[in-house]
Amino acid sequence: MYDVIIIGAGPAGVSAAVYAKRGGLNVLVIAKDTGTLEKAKKIENYYGFKSITGEELYRNGLEQLKHLNIELVKDEVVQLNYTKKFEVTTVNNVFESKYVVLATGVSRNVPNIRGIKEFEGKGVSYCAICDAFFYRNKNVAVLGSGNYAIHEAEILKPVAKSVTLLTNNEKLVENRDIDLNVNEKKIREVRGYDKVDEVVFDDDTKEKVNGIFVAIGTASTNDLARKIGARVENNNIVVNENLETNVPGLYACGDCTGGILQISKATYEGTKVGLEIINKIKNGKK
Repeated sequence: MYDVIIIGAGPAGVSAAVYAKRGGLNVLVIAKDTGTLEKAKKIENYYGFKSITGEELYRNGLEQLKHLNIELVKDEVVQLNYTKKFEVTTVNNVFESKYVVLATGVSRNVPNIRGIKEFEGKGVSYCAICDAFFYRNKNVAVLGSGNYAIHEAEILKPVAKSVTLLTNNEKLVENRDIDLNVNEKKIREVRGYDKVDEVVFDDDTKEKVNGIFVAIGTASTNDLARKIGARVENNNIVVNENLETNVPGLYACGDCTGGILQISKATYEGTKVGLEIINKIKNGKK
């Protein structure tokens, strides 16, 4: 079991990992890709650099992890649980730790489909483990085509009457090991009166559903936070002055906490989280 698992290898995640490792902790960093940092073509307002690309800065961070012998796993996180310890589930493995740090940015993959935003909370959900109970013995759909969507469908299958994967004209991820109903048609809109009743496709066909679970792309930081019961307000994870969420032992840092979305802010928060966890473990606290 690790002392701390950090989800995300951007400025916030790497900073947290560096300080935790230098404090003598057993650290694991899990990251699938560079996130929003690689979209920065030129960074000219960060200390010590006249100009650097986001991709270069990300590579520098990975080299820093390697230099300190910090374990890095390149995988996609699909679930976060807590009983007596944290369990971080990826596509390929399950890892355990005393503490977890969320540092993967602030994106949420909301599709540009008419009716999705209008029915949020009225049949449209972003968390299967949170809301599956409300759809017991009902017909539901999962919107997505990747590993995250399949994982959400796996959670719903034992509860719902039927589960259909709606890929919205996207190619379904290969090597899946779950038997699912799949509809690959392009979606025109989601309809209903006071709640979701049906999905309408571009070819004018319809599918009756009682609920739609949005799981496009990979699970965002906010998705993972919601799954474990952490508060999210205005698309930001709510943290205290020490960057700890309302779930003891779960921290968040970087863009996902709101405020100024700058690298300097992310590295500061990552540093603070690393030091806080060191103090907690040394003092035997949770």
